Amino acid sequence: GRVEVPRSVTAVLGQDVVLPCRYRAQEQEQVVQVTWLKRGPGAAQAEVAVLNPQHGEHVQEPFVGRVLRHGHGDLEDGAIVLRN
Repeated sequence: GRVEVPRSVTAVLGQDVVLPCRYRAQEQEQVVQVTWLKRGPGAAQAEVAVLNPQHGEHVQEPFVGRVLRHGHGDLEDGAIVLRN
């Protein structure tokens, strides 16, 4: 399969923005979890959210209320919304 994300996303201060992420699965593949990470300075990464159909959606404390799943249904569409 192949992950498809835009090269860049433009956001407007104070407005919501969608961060798209689509997985083009090959035959017999199924997406079971999507994990979003925020890159920090250097190689530092912080987990933002985990989307899992069996265990639900988990958003890390600093991002609660600001990060939501954009779509519904299967996780081939793993887009999220950053609020405000």
